[in-house]
Amino acid sequence: METFSTLHRNVREISRMEEEALQERSAAERFGDFVAHLAGKIWFIEFHMLWFGVWVLLNSGRLTAFRPFDPFPYSFLTLIVSLEAIFLSLFILMSQNRASAQADRRAHLDLQINLLAELESSKTLELLKALCEHQNLPCSQDPELAELISRTKPSEILHALKSSLPADRSGEPPPLIIS
Repeated sequence: METFSTLHRNVREISRMEEEALQERSAAERFGDFVAHLAGKIWFIEFHMLWFGVWVLLNSGRLTAFRPFDPFPYSFLTLIVSLEAIFLSLFILMSQNRASAQADRRAHLDLQINLLAELESSKTLELLKALCEHQNLPCSQDPELAELISRTKPSEILHALKSSLPADRSGEPPPLIIS
């Protein structure tokens, strides 16, 4: 039953943090997220296909009952679509920047939790080693155990990763950002 309550407590805490992040958004960020969300829907594409199709049909001169207001090459449509693309891309970038900042905060939280978990594991192994030594058990002489008990140094791991990861096309290893 303890796992159940711990699980639910953690889920509630994560949900609270997500809700807090959503509430902290400014009105402009909320609007940008709304626009980016709508632009990612299939109906948005369908609407534009219909809109462009009707525009071209109305302005093609094939309908005798309708006088074209934007004849080929549809300069006014090009202007409208260009402006829409500019603003849509800005809203999407704004939404992505906010989401990226939130992902960075989550990554920092993950890193801190992982470092704490590593420290707890090392301390647990240290206690187990002390128990083994107290009981004269052979595990206290295990060299791998001694390595696991020693405190992990993130800067050493980062250096090892930088020197070991394959290079990208520019010949540089991929950037590792840990702060």
